[in-house]
Amino acid sequence: MPLFWLYKRTMTFGKPVIMGLLNQRLKNGKEDPDRIQERFGQPNRSRPENGPLMWVHVASVGEAQSMLHLINLFLDQNKTGSVLVTSITRTSAALLEKRLPARAFHQYLPVDRPKWVKRFLDYWHPDLVLWAESELWPSILSEIGKRHLPMALINARMSPNSYKNWSRAKNMAQNILSAFTIILTQTDTDKNYYLNLGARSVTTIGNIKFASPPLPYDENDLKLLQDATANRPLWVYASTHAGEEELAAETHIALRDVFPNLLTIIIPRHPERRVSILDSLQKYQLTISTRSQNKILPDAKSDIYLVDTLGELGLFYRLSPISCIGRSFSHDGGGGHNPLEAAQLGSAVLHGAHVQNLMDIYAPMDASGAALRLDTTDQLAPALRQFLTDKESLKNLAEKGYSFSEGQKEILSKLVEELEPLFLLAELPLLKA
Repeated sequence: MPLFWLYKRTMTFGKPVIMGLLNQRLKNGKEDPDRIQERFGQPNRSRPENGPLMWVHVASVGEAQSMLHLINLFLDQNKTGSVLVTSITRTSAALLEKRLPARAFHQYLPVDRPKWVKRFLDYWHPDLVLWAESELWPSILSEIGKRHLPMALINARMSPNSYKNWSRAKNMAQNILSAFTIILTQTDTDKNYYLNLGARSVTTIGNIKFASPPLPYDENDLKLLQDATANRPLWVYASTHAGEEELAAETHIALRDVFPNLLTIIIPRHPERRVSILDSLQKYQLTISTRSQNKILPDAKSDIYLVDTLGELGLFYRLSPISCIGRSFSHDGGGGHNPLEAAQLGSAVLHGAHVQNLMDIYAPMDASGAALRLDTTDQLAPALRQFLTDKESLKNLAEKGYSFSEGQKEILSKLVEELEPLFLLAELPLLKA
């Protein structure tokens, strides 16, 4: 396995380069300076002394939300158990700190350097591992394999480009994938990719984002917002990326002749972009209120309400009758974000054409009338005008979206069933959905 050997040598002896990259990430705000030691495999808290420890690794906020059901099931059925949840991004860490139940806690995943990985595993020594990220970190996964820890790759997907690249390093891929006891893929295409790369025990169960619990909210905050926006037409542009905030402003301007007291609510995917967003919106001469200023409420003069806070999507999906889902019109080529989070809370779903990363969700939603696809940015304002005017069509779209989201929850039962061999190997009680 020359490529694998070369990778491990590079990560072992490349510490100066790795430290340089981490320092640059610190300067750019992408690493938490107060918790940087976790990236070296050093814990910032004690390991729970009693009961089994399940380790759940998630790639992003979306996977974190999807895994909460499973985490809660495990803790409900293992009264002395604990859950270690790891991720890489600061955004996911902040959200997890808010949403994890008691006996579950967050740590940053160590950088994929053998020494740091071993330090991490020596300290935590989990009983089983659930890996909900498609990124395959060779040092971490091979070390887990050496320790014969029961491990599942959950919500596995692989793009054609990734498959092509891994096919050039098939021996390395097979070595890494052999660490997984079971692999649960989103689609049959993904399943075939993993099997062709040498994986064993691969099953297609679908996208676990279908099984995500409803996003949380603060009931008092919702009441305050409902009072502040009473009798105002409003819409949400959720999880926006670069370029979409300007689209929201232009859409607002196009609609204000029909709806003079319209409120446009923008919720950026990354709230730390607040300054650049405000700069990009200056040219529109709109009145903008920002929520991060002590949860300030929009007033009668507010055209745009910028929700530059974390973990409040559930609040605003409950407030707004209609939502456009971000990263579907963005300058970065798009990819999409989870529309079910809005649909299951009764907010009608609009989206752009660039949702290629979540076509298994969007395609059936669009086909069943549970969401409306807009092929161009020019279609957004007319669509909003129609739905904000025609309450019956708005209600119909929202109800179809809700019904669709409710019909997908059997995926959780499938997931729990497929994880049975893992829990048997770990000598833990089987989960019951």
